[in-house]
Amino acid sequence: MAILEDVRPSKAGKYIALEDKYGAHNYHPLPVVLKKGRGVYVWDVDDKCYFDFLSAYSAVNQGHCHPKIIQALTDQAQNLTLTSRAFYNSELGPYEKFICEFFGYDKVLPVNSGVEAVETALKLARKWGYQVKGIAENKAKIIFVEQNFHGRTLGVISGSTDPESRKEFGPFLPNIVVIPYNDTKALAIAVEDPDVCAFIVEPIQGEAGVFVPDEGYLSKAFSLCKDANVLFIADEVQTGIARTGKMLACDHENVRPDMVILGKALSGGVLPVSAVLADNEVMMCIKPGEHGSTFGGNPLACAVATRALQVIKEENLEYNAQYLGNYFRQELNKINTSLIKQIRGKGLLNAIVLDTKDPNKGWDICMKLADRGLLAKPTHSYIIRLAPPLVITKEQIDECITIIKTVFEKDF
Repeated sequence: MAILEDVRPSKAGKYIALEDKYGAHNYHPLPVVLKKGRGVYVWDVDDKCYFDFLSAYSAVNQGHCHPKIIQALTDQAQNLTLTSRAFYNSELGPYEKFICEFFGYDKVLPVNSGVEAVETALKLARKWGYQVKGIAENKAKIIFVEQNFHGRTLGVISGSTDPESRKEFGPFLPNIVVIPYNDTKALAIAVEDPDVCAFIVEPIQGEAGVFVPDEGYLSKAFSLCKDANVLFIADEVQTGIARTGKMLACDHENVRPDMVILGKALSGGVLPVSAVLADNEVMMCIKPGEHGSTFGGNPLACAVATRALQVIKEENLEYNAQYLGNYFRQELNKINTSLIKQIRGKGLLNAIVLDTKDPNKGWDICMKLADRGLLAKPTHSYIIRLAPPLVITKEQIDECITIIKTVFEKDF
């Protein structure tokens, strides 16, 4: 992809102005207005082409507008899009069978957004705690870890340690225990409490800056939970669906969580689809009327999610993420700059940790990357997350390495 200087007046300003005037100010995007996406590429309203290295926070693992997923969407949209769960529909049962067999669980509870799936898992855990573990009513506790990111609903931020997520949103849910991440000793102490029903964790902390725990952390944590009769819940919304080089990040340590939370790439980024997977002992604790969602399990979502998962297998995207991820980190480590403190990640979920005290440096680097045709976004101001669609090729990733190297070695 050639990188050309564009001296035409930008059309972006009017779109940015509209969002600024009429939209809530709960995001701070880079000043790029996108209108089209195909595969690893996106184009802005001025027709400038970029490599997408955010992938909508790993929602478009299969690439933008994958033709097979779009075909499933359009085919189903012409027949039936929504019935609500007041009735059966012809797509839900086959989808439930497909996804349960795909991941190896007894049951699935289909919902929409990632955070809705997290809330669903927390409710299920409490139900299980009361009905199966025998915890006294209103005493069930759930263990979270520091620097987690499971979304921004009130229930979820009750277990957050991020001041921006919590400030002026209290009071929060009670019976939340927060321990350090990557610390099995702290977990061992926490699960001794007989009122603990579940431990929820991201196998790799994405929003925290692609923080990869020590090898063996997940398997040890799972073992501690099993010994204490505590549910192990894996939030794989960002790390799942082949992003880290395995179908689930927990697969790297052969851990089979009691509950798996999926979202984002479950639809290939086409529409909101999420799910909670569990076995009967957990899932059958929920009875009719106790939990639901108007759009959860809608026919359109079922058709799209089935095709999105099939694409992952058909195109061997697990292997591509693993192979190119290893290569990508190896090449980034060769960049000659004092600005880079660390390269970390797994598969094609990676981050550059900057060695800087300048709170604007991450933003400035991402702006320069955009100028040169690559879109990324800083997190915590000094960490740049790099997560392209998993359909990226070796030739394309080489182009991107050249862009990143040029920015660090020549622009800063």
